[in-house]
Amino acid sequence: MAKVITDKGLSYALFGGGLLGFEIGAGLAARLGAGVTMEVTAVQVNGDKLVAERPVLQDSSISEVHYEGPVGIIIGRLNAFELGDEGSGPATVENVDVDFSEFSLRSTMVKRGEQRGEDVNIEDATVLVAGGRGLGSAEGFDLCEQLANSLGGAVAATRAVVDAGWYPYSAQIGQTGKTVAPKLYLAAGISGAIQHKVGMQSSEA
Repeated sequence: MAKVITDKGLSYALFGGGLLGFEIGAGLAARLGAGVTMEVTAVQVNGDKLVAERPVLQDSSISEVHYEGPVGIIIGRLNAFELGDEGSGPATVENVDVDFSEFSLRSTMVKRGEQRGEDVNIEDATVLVAGGRGLGSAEGFDLCEQLANSLGGAVAATRAVVDAGWYPYSAQIGQTGKTVAPKLYLAAGISGAIQHKVGMQSSEA
C-alpha cells in the first residue's frame, strides 16, 4: 500500500475502523511519515483538502484535523458512517509488483494476539447485550447470550468482567476496549462508569 500511495502520488488514504484498519493505517503513517487520525466520524472537503472530524474529551467536543504533510491517513470509527449507494459494485483489481525488504520476509504470522470468539462480533452487531460485574458470576452471562441470540445480536462485557475471566477480552467495551455503535445497546449489571460509557455512547438506543 505504501508503494501504491507513493507511485500514484496520493494525498490521502482512508480506512475503516477495526483491528485491520488500525494496524495497516498506523503502519503506513510510520512508513510514509504521514499524519494519522483515528476514530474519525466525519470527513469534509475544504477546497482541495480533506478535514477529518474526531470526537475528543470523551466525545464532548469535536476536533477538526487538517493535514499538512505529504499524506494524510484517516481511520474511521466503527459504524460511524452510513452505507451509501455511490461507488457500489465490483471494483477494478490491479496487480502490484512489490520488492520486499529482506527483513520483511523473516517473520511469519502465527496467530493474532486478539482472537474473536466464534459467536462474538461486537464491532458489526446492530444489537448488543452487555454484561457487567453485577451479574455475579460467569454463569450470569448465560442469560445475556440467550437474549442476544433471540435478538440476533452479540454479547459484550466490561473490563471488570474480562479481568475476572468471566468473558473473553474480544468482547470488552470501553476506554481500554472497543468502541461500538449498535442500533440497540442493552446493559445488565453495569454501573455506567465513564470508562465504559466512552465505548458505547454512540449507540442509537
